[in-house]
Amino acid sequence: MTSKRGPKRRDRHGRGLRGPLAPSYVPMSRARSERFDDLVLDAVDRLRPKWGKQLSAVEFAVEEVPPLSELGDGPGVGTGPIPFGRADTAKGPNPASVVVYRRPLEARARDRDTLGALVHDTVVEQVATLLGLSPDTVDPGYDERR
Repeated sequence: MTSKRGPKRRDRHGRGLRGPLAPSYVPMSRARSERFDDLVLDAVDRLRPKWGKQLSAVEFAVEEVPPLSELGDGPGVGTGPIPFGRADTAKGPNPASVVVYRRPLEARARDRDTLGALVHDTVVEQVATLLGLSPDTVDPGYDERR
């Protein structure tokens, strides 16, 4: 028996698949993790004019959350602050690196501007740790934002 209706349609009201809400070239269409990566790169770019030579061999990375080894273990779990990042010195073939943790920073920020400031402060603090300097030496405006 043949059907008079033709092939079965997905919906009856003409509401097929919708296109993207925003074109791919506008910032709104970027994923949250991509926007966070941009904030980290912006923070690093702000430090490059003064510290470019020292930062040339440093790798910058973003991880979702700190590893369990950084959070502690046992009955004191959760009593210390959750780290926003870490700095690792160069070891053998591995270059020095700065890692920023996305989820703790996003949870702490109330809006995009606050998130940008927190990311910048975290990058400054980790670079200062790596270079053995104070954060206000790395970025003179660091203390003014606190």
